[in-house]
Amino acid sequence: MTITQLQYVLAVAEYQNFTLAAKKSFVTQPTLSMQVQKLEDELDVLIFDRGKKPIGITEVGQKIVSQAKNIVNEANRIKDIVDQDKGFIGGDFVLGIIPTVMPTLLPMFLKTFINKYSRVNLIIKEQSTESLIRNIQDGHLDAAIAATPLEIEFIKERPLYYEPFVGYVPKNHRLGNAEKLTPDDLDVSDVLLLRDGHCFRDGVINLCKAPKNREDDHFQLESGSFETLVNLADEDMGMTLLPYLNTLELDDLKKKNLKYFDNPPPAREVSLIYHKSELKIQITEALRDVISGIVRGAIAFQDVKIISPINKK
Repeated sequence: MTITQLQYVLAVAEYQNFTLAAKKSFVTQPTLSMQVQKLEDELDVLIFDRGKKPIGITEVGQKIVSQAKNIVNEANRIKDIVDQDKGFIGGDFVLGIIPTVMPTLLPMFLKTFINKYSRVNLIIKEQSTESLIRNIQDGHLDAAIAATPLEIEFIKERPLYYEPFVGYVPKNHRLGNAEKLTPDDLDVSDVLLLRDGHCFRDGVINLCKAPKNREDDHFQLESGSFETLVNLADEDMGMTLLPYLNTLELDDLKKKNLKYFDNPPPAREVSLIYHKSELKIQITEALRDVISGIVRGAIAFQDVKIISPINKK
């Protein structure tokens, strides 16, 4: 039994296809198939049910795959231990970021990080929270930036900053003359929302007190863009809520439509999340230090009320 064989088993289990697993493992399909077969022969069990399409995993195979993940992770820890002992911060590091954070946060820290840690090859992927969680579990991401708390057993969360919600309210809206906003002011039926799948959308719904009821609407909106929501609000189609960092990019005319909440303002907690195995923790810590140092100067709010990113309604 070898680590390589276990890695091939994990690839087949994930992709449920020998050809695709071989491609992702950068080997030929016959080589991968032969090594998996050798492991099955050695253990005298079938790990995969090749008669199914896609390929199935036998009952004992499920247990072997689960243990293989632990073994491969622990094997990777050996190189990590050596790197940490040498004080080495470098190599590939795959970072996932949710779409509502990527456009504002990435330009703030990326240049500083790559200049300070030039030996790190930072690979950045924009993904939904659901995808981030799955890819951290499967080992395809070293860390991610997401709205928390998520409270998932295998994930560690390290808060980076707390980002208040800010209302974007056109002057003709029913709240257009309000000095400040409170959650009780919000009626989700006239709040323009991001499409399903965005945790910021769920946070807004959780913040609003009124039940969602848009039966009288003459349009349905599915947008992943805050810019679109702002433009629709300008057309008197409703109001919207923005993360604080997004408001910094608005022009002076649009900033006149911003309405802040009474203290403590509702906010989202944005954290660096990673697997509890803490692989490449030295790079994770370096990333956290850089981001926290930069964002601390951009967001001056202290007392906030954290809104869950998980839709509970």
